[in-house]
Amino acid sequence: MTSVSLGMPSAPPPVLAPRRKTRQIKVGPVGVGSDSPISVQSMTTTPTTDINATLQQIAELTASGCDIVRVACPSADDAAALPIIAKKSQIPVIADIHFQPKYVFAAIEAGCAAVRVNPGNIRKFDDQVKEIAQAAKDHGTSIRIGVNAGSLEPGLLKKYGKATPEALVESAVWEASLFEEHGFHDFKISVKHNDPVVMVAAYEMLAEKGDWPLHLGVTEAGPAFQGTIKSATAFGALLSKGIGDTIRVSLSAPPVEEVKVGNQILQSLNLRPRKLEIVSCPSCGRAQVDVYTLAEQVTSGLEGMEVPLRVAVMGCVVNGPGEAREADLGVASGNGKGQIFVKGQVIKTVPEHEIVETLIEEAMRIAEEMESDDPSAPSGSPVVSVS
Repeated sequence: MTSVSLGMPSAPPPVLAPRRKTRQIKVGPVGVGSDSPISVQSMTTTPTTDINATLQQIAELTASGCDIVRVACPSADDAAALPIIAKKSQIPVIADIHFQPKYVFAAIEAGCAAVRVNPGNIRKFDDQVKEIAQAAKDHGTSIRIGVNAGSLEPGLLKKYGKATPEALVESAVWEASLFEEHGFHDFKISVKHNDPVVMVAAYEMLAEKGDWPLHLGVTEAGPAFQGTIKSATAFGALLSKGIGDTIRVSLSAPPVEEVKVGNQILQSLNLRPRKLEIVSCPSCGRAQVDVYTLAEQVTSGLEGMEVPLRVAVMGCVVNGPGEAREADLGVASGNGKGQIFVKGQVIKTVPEHEIVETLIEEAMRIAEEMESDDPSAPSGSPVVSVS
């Protein structure tokens, strides 16, 4: 077998634009701002009062690559559960507060890393900013000012007629000024809308108004497919311009799926180190193998792999050899067989029925070599399942 160098790349991957310069805040140990990597957030769907179920879901989110988790706090019983959840969670916990300002103080006292406040629906919020700012400062708690199109202040809705970008930004800038007036600067801002076009315009406008860290989100994005498209479109438009410091993909789907999509968006823009990436052709009349099945089986067999590995699964002789040669590992298939490439070199040719097994074996071998070259690299030993 040909010996192939598997050294890690020496230069950082290119990005479309430098990060917008922001102030820096902390959500527990996680930095949020232009001096820190863009973090991925999600929100639990369990009743917060069910502490065990909530902690279990947080553990699942942590394992999937979530950096920060938010939990709902609509009642006194939920607030009572926060101290245990905040203490036992493996990642920083943000309490999500609406309507009742007393729960803001309860969440701060509970040791939550941050509190999300929605100025549009917390009663007499502006009158209590001074007290909230002081409590947060005393406990080292950061704040998210979370403006939402669905709960904008009545006065702004009357002024603008609907939740326009200008209305969302005016709400956010006003609330930011109140916190800053009281000497509190440890906050980030979101201006969410369900329409990606409105959302992008709002964040672009907001980014020009100050140096606050920005939490990106398309609110009520919809079911998994639609929500993924809307979030990827909106986040891509903003992140490609350097706007955005932490993201939450909102899907009508299990929260682990939100984290997977969020991580993939960042990886695709070189804003987070790439892990496993499958490059596969869409198939066409030139294909001489079942590319759909091959790609699905390879993806399934390598699920859980953490090392940065690009695997090309190609089905014809037009683009196949070129794509397979450019990947870390690849196959160019045709005439009932597949040429296996590692780092641009053909190492063997195998019958079609051995392609999946061979790719998985080679991927495992490459992952082991990568890990031996870089002891700090995460484990790349997935559970292999070949169907």
